[in-house]
Amino acid sequence: MSMTISPVNKGEAVHFKNPSEKFYEAIGGEEGMKKLMYNFYDKIYESEIAHFFPQDEEEFEEVKVKNTRFFIQICGGPKVYEEESKGMELNEFMIRLHDDFSINEKARIEWLGTMREALEEVKGVDPEIIEDFWNYLDNFSKLTVNTFADGSTYYAAYTQAQEN
Repeated sequence: MSMTISPVNKGEAVHFKNPSEKFYEAIGGEEGMKKLMYNFYDKIYESEIAHFFPQDEEEFEEVKVKNTRFFIQICGGPKVYEEESKGMELNEFMIRLHDDFSINEKARIEWLGTMREALEEVKGVDPEIIEDFWNYLDNFSKLTVNTFADGSTYYAAYTQAQEN
């Protein structure tokens, strides 16, 4: 399992597909996703991008709850993120939510590296299923990068690959 991080190229079309329901099932459903995401966000709280998240513990716990709901639903679980997305397609909502932050490639790499650490701690899940989830994260996260080394900004358009 490689879990490599591919580069962002400003303005380049980004295509991705949602993770397979197999990941949601293999991770252990809602409880397994909660365990993964809470572990991940505990690591984020200690990372170089902690400043993007609330420093108040109660507010940070709410971020964990909401983001866990997003991943439950995007991975084929129950529709538990509908209230947050207000009827907008989930991926598009998440992209637009990140527009309020200046996210550069370094922050994306830190986020993905932290998620990779959390995924490496997952036991008993077929590496191909984890790789499918990783590919979604790697590609989708490119759409959240909006600040570039040359000082420019670029807000990605929402695109999604068609699944065969």
